[in-house]
Amino acid sequence: MLNSLLMLLQGSALGDMVRNAQYLYPVLEAIHILGIALLVGPAFAFDLRLLGVANRVVSVPTAARHLLPVSHVGLAIAFVTGIVLLSAQATVVANTGAAPWKLGLLILAGLNVPIFHYGVYRQVDEWAEAAVTPIAARAAAVVSMVAWIGVILSGRLLAYT
Repeated sequence: MLNSLLMLLQGSALGDMVRNAQYLYPVLEAIHILGIALLVGPAFAFDLRLLGVANRVVSVPTAARHLLPVSHVGLAIAFVTGIVLLSAQATVVANTGAAPWKLGLLILAGLNVPIFHYGVYRQVDEWAEAAVTPIAARAAAVVSMVAWIGVILSGRLLAYT
């Protein structure tokens, strides 16, 4: 079923346009990288706050309120441009050695968000000003950082594996 969806995407007018327009693919790549930067930069700043590495002057809820909406915009940009880029060679990309890693790490990063927000973050008022955040918050931060570094690395390896 996944292969059928990939073939449908690759054979679509979108895939044809991305493959054949002279500068569309590199422009989309540039926008995709911008999306990743907007996603991962603020997410890492928030993760570092959870780990106690970043400035503790800003409370965790304040950091979340200012950083995470920027990450959401980056996620939207990276998701849309990623699908459009995938349309150019969906079956080729899916058969690379890095593709299962990227998909698995994207799933891990995606699952980490609700686990954090519906888990330890529900009691953030109890530990928002604490010098050391709960172990579950720090674990979520580490999972987030490792997953996103892995997504970026495996994304780069798609072209070489």
